[in-house]
Amino acid sequence: MKNLLTVTALIEFGTGFVLVALPSVVSTLLFGAQPDTPVGMIIARVAGIALLALGLACWLARLDGRSRATRGLVGAMVLYNAGSVAILANAGLDLYLSGIALWPAVAFHAAMTAWCVTSLATSRS
Repeated sequence: MKNLLTVTALIEFGTGFVLVALPSVVSTLLFGAQPDTPVGMIIARVAGIALLALGLACWLARLDGRSRATRGLVGAMVLYNAGSVAILANAGLDLYLSGIALWPAVAFHAAMTAWCVTSLATSRS
């Protein structure tokens, strides 16, 4: 789980930081559109803080082996990644929002979901 948590921490820190500092960049890359309202900017920045928190949790847990808390964190990451696949795919397929990074992000979150599920399955052995 160490590698999974380390990769997740670094990716989420980076994405969270950019969402907080430059939410329009992430929105344009993912959806081909900017968050045009103050509410959209606030929601994007709150999402960025949430990703920073997830990154911190993963970073701090990366050396905990297969503890119950680490497995709980990875279980939460399954929900986050699978939910991200569903929401991002819906944005592209049903809402016709698509930037250059949308489908790579869907593929990334699908792969991370699989890695998390595999990691949880092997941690019970």
